[in-house]
Amino acid sequence: MSSKFDLIVIGSGPAGRRAAIQAAKLDKKVLVVEKSRRVGGVSVHTGTIPSKTLRETVLNLSGWRERGFYGRTYKVKADITADDLRHRLTQTLDHEVDVLEHQFTRNNVTLISGHARFLSRDSMEVTLPDGGVRRFGFDRALISVGTKPYRPDYIPFNGTTVLDSDEILHVPDLPRSLTVIGAGVIGIEYATIFSALDISVTVIEPRSSILSFIDEELIDEFTHELRDRGIRLRLGCKAQNVHAHDGYCIVDLSDGRKVKSDMVLYAAGRLGASSDIGLDKIGLNADSRGRLTVDPISYETEVENIYAAGDIIGFPSLASTSMSQGRIAVCHAFNVPNPAQPEHFPYGIYAVPEISTVGLSERELKEQGISYECGIARFRETSRGHIMGLQRGMLKLLFHIETRKLLGVHIVGEGATELIHIGQAVLVLGGELSYFIDNVFNYPTLAEAYKIAALDAWNRLSLHDAVPESAGAADLAIVNG
Repeated sequence: MSSKFDLIVIGSGPAGRRAAIQAAKLDKKVLVVEKSRRVGGVSVHTGTIPSKTLRETVLNLSGWRERGFYGRTYKVKADITADDLRHRLTQTLDHEVDVLEHQFTRNNVTLISGHARFLSRDSMEVTLPDGGVRRFGFDRALISVGTKPYRPDYIPFNGTTVLDSDEILHVPDLPRSLTVIGAGVIGIEYATIFSALDISVTVIEPRSSILSFIDEELIDEFTHELRDRGIRLRLGCKAQNVHAHDGYCIVDLSDGRKVKSDMVLYAAGRLGASSDIGLDKIGLNADSRGRLTVDPISYETEVENIYAAGDIIGFPSLASTSMSQGRIAVCHAFNVPNPAQPEHFPYGIYAVPEISTVGLSERELKEQGISYECGIARFRETSRGHIMGLQRGMLKLLFHIETRKLLGVHIVGEGATELIHIGQAVLVLGGELSYFIDNVFNYPTLAEAYKIAALDAWNRLSLHDAVPESAGAADLAIVNG
């Protein structure tokens, strides 16, 4: 046995690194094992950071944000190449890796590169890149190995024209047309990013709708924009076969139609990367998608002192929640008092445009029998939205009819993933409609949409009550207008 650690973390993604740092802050001896050449996991190298960097680069180089004023043909750079996109991506990833390595060093966390496998419930071996093997003992372990793309046998992946969501970041040349199979978060994000480059995009999804967990009114707004941009949505049909023909890719659909494009991105699901870490040695079994089951409060698995966090345990599979899970798991492992995962957390989809939501949706409120009213603001109604040339975008607030408490916030449009935090704070603190009406917002800002939406909701709720004294003449003018 090389040495023994208080905690061994398998994987250095958001859950793993936050867990390791938390344990180090508790003066524990910590080892992080990362199978990839560089730290950061899927989040840094193929998931969260790369896709968001790609999105920002595309929006900047394409001039997307200025097209509201200068027209749909406006571009900052006439001929955008894959090399243009990779340049910024490389710089961003290098910075992320440097920050993580510095954090580990500063907190005396031991980091080694290699493939970890459990040998027993208190020991594991790590196969190093040079083929050597080291063994380590541990008191507690955290599994945060993340996920990998699902690659069905009937899809002829080749790394050049038929790719998964990891490979799409490394294409040598940008296609003129792209077919995306799968309308989940990953598929929609990449479909809209490539569409912003004026690449012809078709999305194939066997379900009758996209992003079904998002408020339906937001999805209606979002879908309308996609179709207006020329993105073709083939919903309710399945991709049955993919094959090359005359330099193109042909996708056969279950309804008899065919889709022709230069490139195919398969983005229909991911699998937990747990198949080769020795789960059988510790008495754990993953489900059919490679995911592990944990206690929802402590993130401890069925095996005492073995924890799991991040994408490997399934929904919501967000970097933000994964970080929180890793920290909570370590606090529980070492008997440190720690609050549970918050009831309300924001969900962000970095499509073009962004979507973000927190709290309950209309569908959930109806299912729970909660009486509610909604207020809506369009970004174009704000001075800042007009200055920015925004044609679309909306913010939707849901309030309890009787208590006036905020129940849910739903946003689609520019800056949605930033704006959501205002609503999140009010929601978590039990705030009411009066907060948005009585308080002053910077002018001009997109955040003004909160006041507009609140006044819209108040206008509807005022059918039940008299006009509140706090509503001044200016507010009434907005409401009545």
